[in-house]
Amino acid sequence: MRQVVGEFQRRAAGSDAVAVIDDSGAHTARELFVHAAELAAALEGEGGAGTVLVQADNSWRTVAATVAVGMSGGVLAVVNRHTTGAEFAAAFEDIRPDAVVAEPSALQEWGVPSLPAGGVRRGVLDGWEAWSSDGPREVSRWAGGSLIGLTSGSTGRPKGVVQSEDALRYACSQTIAINGLRQGDAVAALVPLSSTAAYCFGVYLALALGGPLVLWRRWDPAAALARMAEAQVRWSMCVPTMALQLGGAAAGSRVLQGVRSITVGGGPMDVAALGRAEQSLGTRILRVFGMSECLGHTSPLPGEPVEIRLGRDGRPFPGTELRVVDGEGREMPRGEVGRAQVRGPSLFLGYARDGKLEAPELTADGFFPTGDLMTINQDETVSVMGREKDVIIRGGRNIDVTEVERAVASHPSVWQVCVVPVADEILGERVAALVTVVDGGGVGLDDITRHLRSVGLSKTKWPEFVFAVDKLPQTTVGKISRSAAKDLAGDLQARLARLAGKAEA
Repeated sequence: MRQVVGEFQRRAAGSDAVAVIDDSGAHTARELFVHAAELAAALEGEGGAGTVLVQADNSWRTVAATVAVGMSGGVLAVVNRHTTGAEFAAAFEDIRPDAVVAEPSALQEWGVPSLPAGGVRRGVLDGWEAWSSDGPREVSRWAGGSLIGLTSGSTGRPKGVVQSEDALRYACSQTIAINGLRQGDAVAALVPLSSTAAYCFGVYLALALGGPLVLWRRWDPAAALARMAEAQVRWSMCVPTMALQLGGAAAGSRVLQGVRSITVGGGPMDVAALGRAEQSLGTRILRVFGMSECLGHTSPLPGEPVEIRLGRDGRPFPGTELRVVDGEGREMPRGEVGRAQVRGPSLFLGYARDGKLEAPELTADGFFPTGDLMTINQDETVSVMGREKDVIIRGGRNIDVTEVERAVASHPSVWQVCVVPVADEILGERVAALVTVVDGGGVGLDDITRHLRSVGLSKTKWPEFVFAVDKLPQTTVGKISRSAAKDLAGDLQARLARLAGKAEA
């Protein structure tokens, strides 16, 4: 973080501009620098601050911690406050941090006071505490990494994704150019800053621009709209759920007319729903594709037509290469669906494992398999067709979850949808759809079936259960939680079965 923090220090010395606006008010660069200097002093050890694991909440403290770690040439690792004790222990084992900075209750819940290597605890950041080991610190173990963000693994164990400052800077510079942002522009961070992408396109991008970073501790669409308008935010990134909720809260007021664009990625999206949201907000939504391992590497332009901005997933950043291959690794022609692979400047260095960097598994020519199914269109835009593993296997037939979700989401009464499998003794799995509905609307299995017939979706892919819910289960970063949605659908199916059994009796 040395480069962006050096720029921040120079600005703080030259002016007292607002750097963060959060729930506690406006915080100037000089104010944050004072807190950062105190934290840096508390973290100082043999070899500097070393690797520092920080509770990254959406407040000024995350920015101050970034500055403190950057001042010392350390490596920053970010963790969510809602991380469980078991998840924290796994992350600690993989990262082996030299220091942990968090609020006292988090340190207690995570068991930090009982961690090995002696250690000292000091008060920092106006009510938080820093635990630091008494051993030597060596950041060369990360091979040039500057940020470690945690992302869920396929086994449920968090993975520490190690990114370099060059990767962060590249991803942010491309995003700034694409969205026409200028030095001093305010940006908003809607997604929790504990995710790699949210940190990159929140904290790092704001520091690079030198404008205010607008934050909220808790997600509240109405409050977010008011603060974004008041702070004259010019850009933000969020997940589809948040974009739709913002659109609903705006109620057609076009309150975000001053926002140049909102980048949306990280989940299934429907053109019609996103179109309604941007009309309600008064801004433009850009549908993108990216991941922790290769930050935000596609985007459309704000001036492109709706069918490109909202109907596809952008085109690769300059310098980034995307390709689609078959099961044997052979590149496939334009327009065909295959497995996505990416190579470019924002590709990660590897995963944190046992306190050191574990290199990623790349192809012989340096591409990273993303785990997504994708097609590259003739105009070089891409369309993500779902995850390789996001399939429901019904009676031996593979059903693409994303294809079904897109068809269901096109129903005029459906606001959001998540399609998941429910267990079946004979077929293995059946298809269930959890839906939220547009205000005043109603939808059931018969409505969805008629609609899917009209749009031409194969009958073999139709949901056999449709459950209207108040809201879809979400992860801590606001994405739809497929595992929680699957559990909810299973419970609702079991309830239906019990009611049917009672009726027959």
